[in-house]
Amino acid sequence: LTRGQFNDFAPTFSHDGKFLCFLTSRTIDPSYDEIGFDLSFTNTIRPWLVPLSAAEPSPFGPSADGWQISEPDDEKDDKSDKDDKSDKDDKSEADGETKDEPSIVFDVDGVEDRMVPLPVPSGRYSSLQAVKDGVVWLAHHSVGELGALRAGVDGEVKDQIDHYSFKTRKLTTVVDGCDGAAASGDGERLVVRNGDEIWVQAADQAPGDDDDARITVDLSRLRRTIDPRSEWRQMFDENARLMRDHFWRDDFDGSDWAAITERYRPLVDEIATHDDLVDVLWETIGELNTSHAYVDPPAYHEGHQVAFLGAEYTRNAKGEVVIASILPGETSDPGARSPLRAAGVAAEPGDVIVAVDGHPTSTAPDIGALLVGAADKIVELTLARGRQKRRVAVVPTARESSLRYHQWVAGRVEYTRERSGGRVGYVHVPDMTAHGWAEFHRLIDNAMRCEAVIVDVRFNGGGHTSELVIERLMRRAIGWVGARHHDGATTYPSQARRGPVVFVTNPFAGSDGDIVTAAAQNLGLGPVVGERSWGGVVGIDGRFSLVDGTDVTQPRYWIAFDQHGFRLENHGVDPDIIVEMGPAEWEAEADVQLDRAVDEALAQLAEKPASVAPGFPAPRFSS
Repeated sequence: LTRGQFNDFAPTFSHDGKFLCFLTSRTIDPSYDEIGFDLSFTNTIRPWLVPLSAAEPSPFGPSADGWQISEPDDEKDDKSDKDDKSDKDDKSEADGETKDEPSIVFDVDGVEDRMVPLPVPSGRYSSLQAVKDGVVWLAHHSVGELGALRAGVDGEVKDQIDHYSFKTRKLTTVVDGCDGAAASGDGERLVVRNGDEIWVQAADQAPGDDDDARITVDLSRLRRTIDPRSEWRQMFDENARLMRDHFWRDDFDGSDWAAITERYRPLVDEIATHDDLVDVLWETIGELNTSHAYVDPPAYHEGHQVAFLGAEYTRNAKGEVVIASILPGETSDPGARSPLRAAGVAAEPGDVIVAVDGHPTSTAPDIGALLVGAADKIVELTLARGRQKRRVAVVPTARESSLRYHQWVAGRVEYTRERSGGRVGYVHVPDMTAHGWAEFHRLIDNAMRCEAVIVDVRFNGGGHTSELVIERLMRRAIGWVGARHHDGATTYPSQARRGPVVFVTNPFAGSDGDIVTAAAQNLGLGPVVGERSWGGVVGIDGRFSLVDGTDVTQPRYWIAFDQHGFRLENHGVDPDIIVEMGPAEWEAEADVQLDRAVDEALAQLAEKPASVAPGFPAPRFSS
């Protein structure tokens, strides 16, 4: 019906049959980026509707009968509606028409010209549904992809259900905090789900705290009997069908998928546990020799985990734990807080942790044994420095991988600066998701101020943002911008490279981590140093789960490059300069790949110096 220029989705007919309602991303109103110079489009979605009949007026537009100047009287309206309905029903029955079946007129010509937006702000909406006298939709709060927007803020922000009434022209939040809802067939009620809780309520108003109109659905009363072996057979066959219908090549690249599944199906009758089923599924899809074919069973509760203080330790003669070093935190990453560097703790290397919550460390097998289940909870440490003892409150973290990652990156930034004499910058991209894009932006500004830049994609976990990284790195300084009272000049375009770019990769960079270096080679953006990458570029979207919650993926999205063709899958990207990291280099923590990348950047600078800001020309006018 629409011309396909915008993302139009979630269509639904109004209950009276007069309108087609839908959501559409048509609000083209950019906002300025607050980190770098950019404009982005957010909150683009708005509910719209189109009258099916060309003669049907918009519920929000002018009327030949004039504007309604007062609030409707619900009781009178209800009585009037019932009287009108009774009269119409009598007439319909007399005319031989079936009751409750409205006559629908749909004038296809001029549909897009009749479209009108609902008078509500644009936002992030989904799940538009028709209810009596209006529509409801799920409104999503903007909390960022990483959750950092509300880091340290109490309370959880959840989505809400908004209701718009065609009768009153009012927007009402009818559910504040839920995961989703479904409208009843008559449009009178909503079935709402929030976590494990399910309830039924009116579709057009929020129930009170003690309102009987909110009816809880107690699913704990349900009982079911499962025949595991029958379920496992169904799961095996379902996985076979999903792969049959969604694999990236209908000829399965020469593999006989039907024969493969027939060969493995008898094993399902021999297995005894769910783990056995998972193993059979892995073996079956492994016959396709394609990346991104995964089987991920539901996670089970693993009990209490050991918390961390973000430090390295030794023991003294008494057996007490001594702080050897403290991992630095990263203030721009809420997941990288350093517990021992928090305000009021003032711990230093050499301090002795005498006790944790009163339990002496000297008798504990490891400090981790005293921190089981303590993540994000207040723990009392007794610290000793010389003869002075004091008690401090700390909040251990659930994991210190982010702390160690930032320390690793900071070490390479500093090492690159020292080895190059400050001429070469360093950026590490850990993956091609929102997380990797955030890390990229933590480093890119300072790195681009240098004459050359190293882009390290070793250990890159993949994702889908490689084209954003490549697009940013393709910016080359072609001019300079400055102002009289500003320190120095900046490149035009902003954050542009002044000189060469050198990439570093290894076998642990895969998926979109393969693609980024392949793109760099195709564009001639810069040499790739290191070892051949992982070699898995047929992508997935993870849409399907089996009946018990086991996630299964089907390699669906292929990619081919002008230079590499389809050869990246099962092979990876061959570096332009091969530098292997052997056991000796790993043991010595000698980063010979980074060394070679820095040397290559300096060699290219020797051949072609970096762009520099020009000096002012002589004055054009003399006094």
